[in-house]
This record gives sequence, C-alpha cells and structure tokens, in this order.
Amino acid sequence: MTRIAAVHGVLAPHRHRQRDLTDMVARACLPAGADRRALDRLHAGALVETRHTALPLHRYGELADFGAVNDAYISAAVDLGTRALAGALDAAGMSPRDVDLVLFTSVTGIAAPSVDARVAGRLGLRPDVRRLPLFGLGCVAGAAGLGRLHDCLAGWPDRVAVLLSVELCSLTFQRTDASPANLVATALFGDGAAAVVACGARRSAGGTATGSGAGAGPAVVASRSRLYPDTERLLGWDVTAAGFRVVLDPAVPDVVRKHLAADVDGFLAEYGLARRDVTRWVAHPGGPRVLDAVAEALDLPDGALDVSRRSLASAGNLSSASVLHVLRDTLAADPPPPPGTPGLVLAMGPGFCTELVLLRW
Repeated sequence: MTRIAAVHGVLAPHRHRQRDLTDMVARACLPAGADRRALDRLHAGALVETRHTALPLHRYGELADFGAVNDAYISAAVDLGTRALAGALDAAGMSPRDVDLVLFTSVTGIAAPSVDARVAGRLGLRPDVRRLPLFGLGCVAGAAGLGRLHDCLAGWPDRVAVLLSVELCSLTFQRTDASPANLVATALFGDGAAAVVACGARRSAGGTATGSGAGAGPAVVASRSRLYPDTERLLGWDVTAAGFRVVLDPAVPDVVRKHLAADVDGFLAEYGLARRDVTRWVAHPGGPRVLDAVAEALDLPDGALDVSRRSLASAGNLSSASVLHVLRDTLAADPPPPPGTPGLVLAMGPGFCTELVLLRW
C-alpha cells in the first residue's frame, strides 16, 4: 500500500485577526455609512480567529484587474509552494532528486507554465520528473489528490510521488461585491499551502510523517469519489473580467446531511469496517455549518472533529490545502492511534462532490 512519508503545511506571511479583515471588507464592500452589524455577525459566526494573506492588506486595493491579481498569485504561489514542498521532503528525509511525480492542485489562480514547473526549477527536481497539474477540484482536491497519488503508486510501487496544494483565496476577493456568497467567503477563506510525500509499497522513506518524531505515517488503503447530479451551482467560481467570483449556495450543509452517511457507510463496508471502527476523522474544515453537518450526518462522538475546528479557527478555510493541514496536525497528535486502526480523510468540493480516503495506521 501507499505510505504517507511526510505532510508539511505552511501559511501565507501576513497574519491578521478576524476583526481586522472584517473592517477591510466593510470598507470595500459596504456603502459609506451603511449598517455593518449583519457583516459583523457573519464574520463572528464563522468561528475564525486569525487568517493569513499573501499580500499586506493595503496591496489588495492596488490590484487593478484580473491580470494584476493573477500575476500576484503566480509570484506568491511559487514562493509558498516551494516552502511547502521543501519542508515535506526534509521531513521525509528525502531530496528533491528523489521525486518521481508531482501532482499540483490549486483553484485560486492560473499559470502556464504551471506553478509546479516553476517550483521544480527552484527546488532542483529532476528534469525527468513527471507532473500533473489539476484545476477545478477546489476544496475537495486535498483529499482527491491523496487518492490519485495512491492510484499512481499502485502501479508504480518503487517510486515517490508528492502532492502539492497552494491556495491563495484572498486574491479572489471581489471588492464592491456585497452579495451573500462573497461576504461569506470573506469570513472564511485564507491563504496557505501543503505538501504530502508518499512512497509506493516497495519504496521506503528515511524520515517521519510530520518531521516531529511521529514515526512512519499511515498507509493509504483506498479512496472513493462521489459526484452528485444536478448540483453544479452549489459551489465553484464564475470567471469574470474582475477575476473569480465565488459561487456558494447555503444548501451545501443540507447536501452533506442527505448523502454523506450512506457514502461513508458503503465505502467502509467494502473493507469490513463501520463508523465505530474509525479512530481518526480527518475532515476538511469548510466552515462551522459544514463541520456541524458532517458531525450530525455521521453521528460522530464529541471531539471527533476538534482538529478540524482548531484549524478553521487558526487559519480559516484554505480550500484544498486545509484538509492536508488537518492531516498534518492529526499525525502530530499525541497519543497516536493504535497501530492497524483505520482513519478517514473526507472533503467536499465543486461538482458538487465528496472524496473519501481510507487510511490505516
């Protein structure tokens, strides 16, 4: 089975209290003198305490159009992605020359050549490294990327593959847009990156899963993708002259409550497991309402999603990178899960879709 050798997460350089971001949004999106109490309640209700941005706050008002925004994305994404991948390789006890495949995912900017190609040059990956940049999966891509790494390494068991996620959600902020979807997005999303180093069944790593003495990481057993019909407008982007305008339907938690339990139960049953057997739930922190819906749908015990809730509070929703930050924190937790016990990575994203990844410690 595929073995997770290391997970490393980084955050964008500029850290802000939620209140400071609320004030910026009020200035940018609300008419002068408007009552901002509803905005204040919305931002407080997101249960986010701090977030990080790629640029200082004053720089966002200087970005004149989508081209300027995307140039800022490329520059910051290469820097952050290089840090994330270098940290993961160091934690795994590997060098850039060990990497055979890079799977890169982001949904907050575009680049050709892709960000992973630029990171490869900076880090010194081999000239024959194979690359697979993905776009459009959004928040689900952290979990989906783990699943695709496993798929690749199942047929390439003596190789090393890495997943790199970089999301700069702040650069999608739409100034002057007071729509509910945009204001919810301004309450939740932050900037960060994460990298996972994974080894095929015949390849061993020299480091630890988190770089902090955690020992060998869990094995990836299998993954399951689930696409729900007639849900295309629940989550995603509308691409406009001003950039990416968020599509965010308040019905997302209802879809989670309707479908998630059956999907999880069916997936676990294929491996002779039930929900009660899962010792770690690694859930994408999409927002407090989404996490509540996951906990309710799966009837999880109190505290089962505490790592996800802490990640949301400290960094916000990092789109595809968030679930990888939660995985990193889960691997670093003490005490570790009993050897041989299962864990489940789960995330939702545009489509609307769910991705499940079964782990074994």
